Amino acid sequence: MASTTGPVDTLIIGCGNLLRGDDAVGPVLVRHLWELGLPEGVRCADGGTGGMDVAFQMRGVRHVILVDACVSGSEPGALFCLPGEEVEHLPPLAGINLHAFRWDHALSFAHWLLKDDYPSQISVYLIEAKNLTIGEPLSEPVEAAMRTLAAKLLADLSHRRVGLQFDEAGSAHAHSG
Repeated sequence: MASTTGPVDTLIIGCGNLLRGDDAVGPVLVRHLWELGLPEGVRCADGGTGGMDVAFQMRGVRHVILVDACVSGSEPGALFCLPGEEVEHLPPLAGINLHAFRWDHALSFAHWLLKDDYPSQISVYLIEAKNLTIGEPLSEPVEAAMRTLAAKLLADLSHRRVGLQFDEAGSAHAHSG
């Protein structure tokens, strides 16, 4: 489902499982952005749990933004940003199957597959999950973080700045200004 008619400069991919509580944050964010409307040159894709599809959608796009849930032991709703180069070079994928092929594998695979058509910029946003129970909606802290991230992405992609900065560890901090 394309969200722009012109050339795509930025692709936002929401990863996760819609049926597993906070793991749905990526696809929910994509749906939220579709509802809000996207700036020209920006497209969203629901990466769901299919990492292989993610790799093919990156072809020829300058900037790819991946959004997913994480479980790191941090406060639920904590927002982290990682540059793609930190997670795109994984060990060999020997013995991996499609059910275990995640977005981080997709980055490594896409880097190999797309060569010169690989995006020049990859950003990964992770939101700390609170609840991964099947059938549950997003928890309050994860939904709040998702809305904050959606506003930041729209502002940044519309070339307006929003009051959210990331420290050296990749953790998000709001500021006024």
